[in-house]
Amino acid sequence: MKNFTEIAFTDDVKTIQSEFGSRKNYVRMEQNPAPTKLPEEAKGFIEKSDIFYQATVGTNGWPYVQHRGGPKGMLKVLSDNQIGYADFRGNKQYLSVGNIQSNNKVSLIIMDYPHKARLKIWAQAHIVTKADDPKLIEQLQNPEYKTPVERGIILTIEAFDWNCPQHIKPRFTEQEIAEWFEPHQQKIIELEAEIKLLHERLGI
Repeated sequence: MKNFTEIAFTDDVKTIQSEFGSRKNYVRMEQNPAPTKLPEEAKGFIEKSDIFYQATVGTNGWPYVQHRGGPKGMLKVLSDNQIGYADFRGNKQYLSVGNIQSNNKVSLIIMDYPHKARLKIWAQAHIVTKADDPKLIEQLQNPEYKTPVERGIILTIEAFDWNCPQHIKPRFTEQEIAEWFEPHQQKIIELEAEIKLLHERLGI
């Protein structure tokens, strides 16, 4: 793997950093040793994710950002530097898949809104079908999601970086809210039962 600055800090980026006075700080960042593999913290974060954004670039030079959501665990950690996910039919536009065919460089931002965390990943993608590797496609399938898998997208990670959480607004799914509220709901039920019993005793 690379220090993410090797990919993200192009000459144009460095010029702007110099112009606005941040270049010295980032020179120190560039000197950090490159990671040899994806750390356990990042692996756990990826495996628990249920939402991420993926950027690809078309042959016309235009970028395309795709939102992908699903059950937790939809992103699979396959090795110390490789992750993957099952790709389904959807609306049949195939924008990301088509872009990857001509330019396999992709970027991901993986989100955890409740904990105000995001992980940026730069990777090279390749497409795998069931005919290519049925065992790998089976590994990418999520048991909770029964829709047939059209293909697998395998991402070999070149670099990653944790993003600043300052402006991430916490958001919660219905399931997360229900899980949080469940013990409170149970307490309400118990209190309502006590009130009913007291009413009966008092003849109210």
